[in-house]
Amino acid sequence: MTNLCTNSIEMVEVGPRDGLQNEARLVSTADKLELIDRSLAAGARRIEVASFVNPRAVPQMADAEAVCVGLPRRGDVTYVGLVMNRRGAERAVATGRIDQLGTVSVATDQFAMANQGQTSDGSVEIAREIVAFGRSVGLSAQCTISAAFGCPFEGEVGEDRVIAMAAALALADPIEIALADTIGVADPAHVHRLVTRVIEVIAPIPVRVHFHNTRGTGLANVWAAVQAGARIVDASLGGLGGCPFAPGAAGNVATEDVVYMLGRAGIATGFDLALLIEANHWLAGVMGKQLPAMVAKARSFPPQPKQHKREVA
Repeated sequence: MTNLCTNSIEMVEVGPRDGLQNEARLVSTADKLELIDRSLAAGARRIEVASFVNPRAVPQMADAEAVCVGLPRRGDVTYVGLVMNRRGAERAVATGRIDQLGTVSVATDQFAMANQGQTSDGSVEIAREIVAFGRSVGLSAQCTISAAFGCPFEGEVGEDRVIAMAAALALADPIEIALADTIGVADPAHVHRLVTRVIEVIAPIPVRVHFHNTRGTGLANVWAAVQAGARIVDASLGGLGGCPFAPGAAGNVATEDVVYMLGRAGIATGFDLALLIEANHWLAGVMGKQLPAMVAKARSFPPQPKQHKREVA
């Protein structure tokens, strides 16, 4: 049985942050801003633009403030800044351009120590503090539970642990709570079950999902999550992505692939697929390689009519 009862899904474009953070080739500030502009043109209305972390740990994000300075002023767009602690949150607020703080809690101690230098429980407490801080300065905040489906160090993650974390985070009243498959080990049955259980615990706070396509199950997991009632989906243009602190965490689900799949199923996303494919080809040039996304490699469907040249008399 399916719980699918929606004809639209909100998508968060995470390419400028999660898509680029693990890439060895440093991307210029100008190209990051071009990526954001192209994402906006294609329909993105919530974009994760940067993470405010130690630049020695994540060199790709060293220009977070410079990116924020160049963001186009749009009343219809929410710019998200990922923060791991109060210092990062203060940096994001100081730019004057971030609309929403993104917090991260980690489901296991070993990954939490590698990612943030604290325990899993400590990451929950910090996230709750950041939500409260954001509210005090007039910003919304979201919470993500990282490694919700599996940990690169500890292996399987118990569903009850994730449920307990979601319940604790919900007490801070974030705008949403996300379940992240950080290393791409989830399967659709697990996704459907866990999303359903989390919704039951945190409603009316909505569930967002964040999947990596490391083992080829990303799109199936998006579909399972939407069927279970998730209403927001993270995706990255071209399918780029990864976590510097999670071995083997390759590739987010691609924005254009998710848009194609949902669109064919009659679920609106607000994105223009043709413009996403055009942006994919541009980004491939910037990165100097073909991107993982599949739709941009395929012929258009339905087929477009051939344009016949006009004969000149």
